[in-house]
Amino acid sequence: MSRTLVYGLAVAGASTVRALRRHGHTVVVVEDVVDEPRLARAAELDVELVDGATADLDRLLADCSLLCPSPGVPEAHPVIDAAQRLGVPIVSEIELAYRWEQERPGGPRPMLAVTGTDGKTTTTKLAVAMLAAAGVRSVDAGNTDTPLVDAIEQDLDAFVVECSSFRLAWTPTFRAEGAVWLNLQPDHLNWHRSLESYEAAKARIFVNQRPTDVAIGFADDPAVMGHVATAPGRAVTFGFAAADYHVADDALTGPGGVITTQASMRRALPHDVTNALAAAALVLETGLADTDAIRAALATFTGPPHRLEQLGTWGGVGWYNDSKATTPHAAAAAIRSFDRIVLIAGGADKGVDLAPMAAASDRLVGVIAIGTTASAIAATFAGVPRVEVAGTLERAVEIAQHWAVAGDTVLLSPGCASLDQFRSFEARGDAFRALVDEQFHDVPPGVSSSDPTEALA
Repeated sequence: MSRTLVYGLAVAGASTVRALRRHGHTVVVVEDVVDEPRLARAAELDVELVDGATADLDRLLADCSLLCPSPGVPEAHPVIDAAQRLGVPIVSEIELAYRWEQERPGGPRPMLAVTGTDGKTTTTKLAVAMLAAAGVRSVDAGNTDTPLVDAIEQDLDAFVVECSSFRLAWTPTFRAEGAVWLNLQPDHLNWHRSLESYEAAKARIFVNQRPTDVAIGFADDPAVMGHVATAPGRAVTFGFAAADYHVADDALTGPGGVITTQASMRRALPHDVTNALAAAALVLETGLADTDAIRAALATFTGPPHRLEQLGTWGGVGWYNDSKATTPHAAAAAIRSFDRIVLIAGGADKGVDLAPMAAASDRLVGVIAIGTTASAIAATFAGVPRVEVAGTLERAVEIAQHWAVAGDTVLLSPGCASLDQFRSFEARGDAFRALVDEQFHDVPPGVSSSDPTEALA
């Protein structure tokens, strides 16, 4: 019987333990921190939880044929070093799921994959919506609420896998018939050993493709296009202009002609358009959906929570939750979507340069800095007319309420991780939404006021 070491017991780790057991593996579970919640989860799974701080990792790994690290286990972690030194194969949960899917009695179902520094979640969900409109049952899996090891147990026709670098790093055989790479910007340098390591992990999305597969890349990103050029799959591009899937005369257009118009999209901010082009290429080039289905999906798709999520407009001021913008590149894309912005930014430091956030600083009327990177955010936007360090999100909302006037947009787009003050970007976005709701609970959205702060008194 195969023995596997699972390192980490959060959502993905717990699903991996269950899946390994379903497939006949004996499982050893190790965690960096052994506390009451993790002990309770281990008890629920009926597994012993080993404290990684005191464990002899070499001895544990010597008895194992696989190491399955959870996504939060970084490349430089001692367990990774030990496994590589001892020659124990390291596989992520999407690699495990892919291997098991290949053994499915009825044959493997199509795998589509999406990676990139920013836009993965939206593009993945867009592809699922397009497939649903075409009558194809699929799910967004992987770096989502549904690990791929759970998704393959469902009665589905296909999978759209959101592939983070954490999961792709340990995928020696994972293959997607259609794979799209959205962009590459410095990120997760607190997880990867280097930017080169981060890029190499992303590049694994194409490595195992066959000539019959399709490799889709953003035409305006030289790093991505370098990997598309060497991918085994057929190369297809998307972008605003010079690409196979592009915008022409205000219409999203592919090799077969017009797909839909921007006016027909439920939301058509610049990044919405490029994400839509990427998802359209993914489902069309794999033959899983047609333009009618794409058109229908784009007419109703509003995007996931925490990604330029419109909370409402009060006193002529629009409030947007973009907590999922955990990189400077993502925040810069959000900033380019509006004209007059009071920006709330900052959070945990991921070791990346924040300067790209300021590329469109002429659109900002004020910046409110929060979190451990607050001073760095303030320095980055030193040329903006008003900059203030608030520290907390609660204080930032209060300041934004007093600064913003009719015609402005208050935008939470942190450009940084959330783990300094929140357990996740979702928790940060939920907190922002709750604070806005509290501020405006007596004022229906859309109500105008010459002095919006008086309306809240």
